[in-house]
Amino acid sequence: MRMKAGWRAMETADLDRVMAIAEVVHPDYPEDRAVFAERLALYPDGCAMADADGIGIGYIVLHPGRLGVPPPLDSPLGALPEAPDCLYLHDVALLPAARGLGLAAAALERMDALAARQGFRWLALTSTPGARAFWDAQGFLPQDGGAGLAAKLASYGGGMTYMTRPVKG
Repeated sequence: MRMKAGWRAMETADLDRVMAIAEVVHPDYPEDRAVFAERLALYPDGCAMADADGIGIGYIVLHPGRLGVPPPLDSPLGALPEAPDCLYLHDVALLPAARGLGLAAAALERMDALAARQGFRWLALTSTPGARAFWDAQGFLPQDGGAGLAAKLASYGGGMTYMTRPVKG
């Protein structure tokens, strides 16, 4: 029997589940609960939970950003940037049980729709080495931002790639 799955707005009550999913999906990139709580408080439109039959099986966290200026891993923003020029994908995580349910494609559609509604022309993200092929297939291209960008990416560990793609739609 196929699970019924979809995306919904994230709520503060979901943060414990977000942390549990993050521990499974991103064990090498730990972040404090306060980082997720701050993103949700600053930009709730960009935070969503993937549910299947009422159980959280993934999440996505987006926020306005500046091209070429990703936030360091596990760091609060303090505030959204002035004059943002992209929608930044802070994190997306789907448990293995979410595979084959169409949630990744739906997350990308959600990103594009939100960015278009809010007037952003670009999506940006920092890809882990294991996710790079997925983002390549979605049309994201690596960007070379020089030493400043390299220093921020170093906070994530080796092999990270900053990538951008024009908003579709």
